[in-house]
Amino acid sequence: MTSAQVDTESVPEEGYERGLGSRQVQMIAIGGAIGVGLFMGAGANIAKAGPSIILMYALAGVVIFFIMRALGELLLYRPVSGSFAEYAREFLGPFFGFVTGWTYWLMWVVTGMAELTAAAIYIHFWFPEIPQWVSALVFLVVLFGVNLISVKIFGEVEFWFSMIKVTAIIGMIVIGLGVLTLGFSDAGDTATVSNLWSHDGFFPNGIGSSLMTLQGVMFAYLAVELVGVTAGESENPEKTLPKAINTLPWRIIVFYVGALLVILSVVKWTEFSAGESPFVHAFGEIGIPLAAGIVNFVVLTAALSSCNSGMYSTGRMLRGLASNNEAPRAFGKLNSRKTPAVGITVSVALMGIGVVLNYVVPEKAFLYVTSVATAAGIWTWMMILVSHIRYRSAVDAGRLRASSFPAPGGALFSWVALLFLIGVTCMIAYDKDARVCLYVAAGWAVALGVGWAVLKSRNPQIAERRGDADFEKVG
Repeated sequence: MTSAQVDTESVPEEGYERGLGSRQVQMIAIGGAIGVGLFMGAGANIAKAGPSIILMYALAGVVIFFIMRALGELLLYRPVSGSFAEYAREFLGPFFGFVTGWTYWLMWVVTGMAELTAAAIYIHFWFPEIPQWVSALVFLVVLFGVNLISVKIFGEVEFWFSMIKVTAIIGMIVIGLGVLTLGFSDAGDTATVSNLWSHDGFFPNGIGSSLMTLQGVMFAYLAVELVGVTAGESENPEKTLPKAINTLPWRIIVFYVGALLVILSVVKWTEFSAGESPFVHAFGEIGIPLAAGIVNFVVLTAALSSCNSGMYSTGRMLRGLASNNEAPRAFGKLNSRKTPAVGITVSVALMGIGVVLNYVVPEKAFLYVTSVATAAGIWTWMMILVSHIRYRSAVDAGRLRASSFPAPGGALFSWVALLFLIGVTCMIAYDKDARVCLYVAAGWAVALGVGWAVLKSRNPQIAERRGDADFEKVG
């Protein structure tokens, strides 16, 4: 076996159905880069940073690509479901695998809350008389049913959700370019590229204010790493995963940078505000009949897509923890359709807290849950990067075989991305509205510490166990 080959015999059989084909994995990867963080969160970010938000999304996108290439190298070294926790366990020790698995699970639980909140807000566009919590509850129940059936159904639903998002954004870009070049529609007279700098400049509120939006911008990229969770259920991970990761820069350029460039050229940035989708607002300004309603439908599917992915991820992560005796054994069971039904059910029940938040504090529910999800996502990305740095050290020393999908620059770009994430964490601490997530993180850390102590007292060997690969080779 050459170093460029994937040792398929070393890949554990996890009992899942490998029901995700190349078409579905590719679209899941594309859809993962287009979520409520762009469709909904961009409104608040535009209000804070003005046109410079485009640069912030581009900067964060570069860092995300570094993270994904690091993950890609690890995935082709050992493709397993729940990869982040497994790599942390292998290269950093069982405690870090425990913390990463549970934290990624938390990230998706609270992200599911955010998506349910956003979906309920979008329903208000058509039916303002329906309470937010009612819409959130209905969507929660429907998506729960989809995830219990089979991974093929999940993949197919996610494929079409993502197809709608991709087609719609491309269509929005084309229409926006038409408004800019041909001058048609109600916005034709004021649409101009100079809107990017003619209203108090490209950094209207200063570079500092623009940088402070990075914590919100990073939330928009949560879920790009979902392709790593699909590794254990992909038909041909050696081919589909590298392709999905390598197309990420183009997805960022088109769906984030391109879309925002067009929208902020068509409508001046001062027209946007928090609590509304900039895409819906822009097409309302353009005045194309039914366009705003169509866009609202698209952003609704984006929210439901992300919530659907969250349910999928939480069940797999809990099963991975259970297989290492780090979660109740019931979470490790698969139903007759080879889905971790118990883990999904418990996760969905906790996502129901989002329904309660929409009832109690509907105006702040989105801010609270997105800030917590961002903190949990940053921890997951940090663990990917540190695991990659340790892995590269072992490969360079000849103690582990090389992956067939090496990250460019070796560990260098992982260090760059790690420093960037530390900087974003400092910004979160500085922001009085966002720092609530750090309070939650502190409480979560205490809970995990207590949980780990209990596990060690019941099973002392758990602190000595490493991942499936021979960790002693890393030394």
